[in-house]
Amino acid sequence: MIKKVCVLSLGCKVNQYDSEGIMARLKDEGYEVSDELGYADIYVINTCAVTNEAEHKSRQMITRVKKYNPDAKIYICGCSSQNNPKPFEKENVEVIIGTYGKSSILVDKILNYSQNDILTTCFDIPREYENTPDALSLMTRHYIKVQDGCDNYCSYCLIPYVRGHIRSKALQDVVKECEQNAKNTNEIIIIGINLSAYGKDFGSSLKDLVISLKDIDARIRLGSLEVNVIDREFLEATKQLKKFCPHFHLSLQSGDDTTLKRMNRHYTSKEYLEKVELIREYYPNAAITTDIIVGFPEETDEQFMNSLNFAKKVEFADIHVFSYSKRDGTVAAKMKQVNGEIKEERQKKLSLVKEELRNAYFNKQIGLELEYIPETLEDGYWVGHTDNYVKVYCKNGTKGDIVKVKVKSLYKDGVLAE
Repeated sequence: MIKKVCVLSLGCKVNQYDSEGIMARLKDEGYEVSDELGYADIYVINTCAVTNEAEHKSRQMITRVKKYNPDAKIYICGCSSQNNPKPFEKENVEVIIGTYGKSSILVDKILNYSQNDILTTCFDIPREYENTPDALSLMTRHYIKVQDGCDNYCSYCLIPYVRGHIRSKALQDVVKECEQNAKNTNEIIIIGINLSAYGKDFGSSLKDLVISLKDIDARIRLGSLEVNVIDREFLEATKQLKKFCPHFHLSLQSGDDTTLKRMNRHYTSKEYLEKVELIREYYPNAAITTDIIVGFPEETDEQFMNSLNFAKKVEFADIHVFSYSKRDGTVAAKMKQVNGEIKEERQKKLSLVKEELRNAYFNKQIGLELEYIPETLEDGYWVGHTDNYVKVYCKNGTKGDIVKVKVKSLYKDGVLAE
């Protein structure tokens, strides 16, 4: 009898990629696999630790899957279990590992099941990149993970502690995976825990990787980038790609220099703005998106307003607004915390600015001819994204194809096109 395995991924796109690697291997072994929550014989929960809420949701998922099958076997992996495995030691949980060995150790335990006490194995994370099976492409746009780990040690972040030091996938292996996937998809998104650090562990760079993808016949989109990777050489490298997506998710976190120092971010707001202006010199219609944390420890009203006004100055296409989440074990956890009501109020204010800036960017697209890839059908409209990551609603299209459209107006959370 073929067993069904449900693999549930919380958190970032890197986790999603890791989960798809687990699914690929299990499918090769004859299992029925799914990433949608429903009845299954076995559940794999790939956890997240980026915020307290993410850790809570990770633990809560055990209760949720038991409602579908009280007798299911449950396997835990990921950042939250690496950070603190103890809360996952519950009934039905067979194996708990951390961020290492997801598609090898964990899958081996599923294939060679024996009813023992809970196995809890959160390994020291090696410095070598862990190759995994080619991920199942479950989406119209395909993610390819090329890097893991982070050495930045921002004062608010647990990720270096749970993901380990930077390590990168061999350049030739990335090219091969991109070539294979370009046969089946029109867009590839290159991702990593700290993508900008790609290749530093073996004397290469993200620029070298970009140049090596110049013959790939698919749209190439880059995941979140750090300011330090943006320079003329890097942007010249992107120009060599056949179909580079001019969408730069450039991590900011705060637009106030004093706050940036407390965060242990190694740039100033002036340096950040210079990099944005350089991008727009090469790509005038580029979407510049970012993350901003509000209510960081010791953030004053003035510092918050500096950050908000800087966001307006940059004219971001979109902002992911986060309220600071205290993570025990980090430097920021020992700083004086901002009152919860103040954090909530600041989040509301910045979220209003986010909407204003996003609509302003969308308005600039009206009348332009762009290309989008239809992904899903919603209320009679095909919905997808342009290369500069504008969400398009259009009556016509074929899923996965690149379709030329003309933008007509704002619509819902994107634009209407024909």
